[in-house]
Amino acid sequence: MEELLAIAGIRMAGLCVFMSGNTNISGNFLTAHDTKGCLIVIEGIDGTGKSSHAKRLAAYFSALGREVVLSREPTDGPWGKRLRESASTGRLSPEEELEYFLRDRREHVEQLIKPALAEGKVVILDRYYFSTMAYQGARGFDPQEIRRRNEEFAPIPDWLFILDAELDTALQRIGIRGDTANHFERRDALQRCREIFLSLRGEAFVRVISAEGSMDDIAHRIIDFLEESK
Repeated sequence: MEELLAIAGIRMAGLCVFMSGNTNISGNFLTAHDTKGCLIVIEGIDGTGKSSHAKRLAAYFSALGREVVLSREPTDGPWGKRLRESASTGRLSPEEELEYFLRDRREHVEQLIKPALAEGKVVILDRYYFSTMAYQGARGFDPQEIRRRNEEFAPIPDWLFILDAELDTALQRIGIRGDTANHFERRDALQRCREIFLSLRGEAFVRVISAEGSMDDIAHRIIDFLEESK
């Protein structure tokens, strides 16, 4: 981690913002002197290292002197807690689950995301509404309709990094063996989720990053992208 922070300080000090079609941000927003907020989202199927790389990005920007807010979805708010508890008490119906995600995200946007952006902070999210598109899409909902409903109130990110790994790699990382019934069920669901995530490839604010290899390999790929975006 120390080596990566050193690289971040050297290679990213002069980084300029990657301009997407949905933002008015311009200039070098990664320096301590910039006052513009920025929303960065880390997405991908289970087993791609989203949480770890969200933390690493937060460390990078902190090292550059930016105020950083690191958060996740589902949140620790009342609706997010219900979603997390359902993992052990029994999964909610598709309709209930989608409704809980929307309510949790509305609170997240109003109470944390929008205020932090207004204060000029870098907001880094471990999952956002793109995960709802993928995972609820895999349960039968229309991903584009989910996106439309979310973008009525949720800010579109400046950058969306989709960490992508082959299914065998992802399943191995999350500890599901190939000779179990759960493996086949989980594989089919993750395949559909992966397809939905990758359907976003090509949008101006989206970058797909290979999540194959070591954590440091993946971190360097993200840094390399940022370096090329100067």
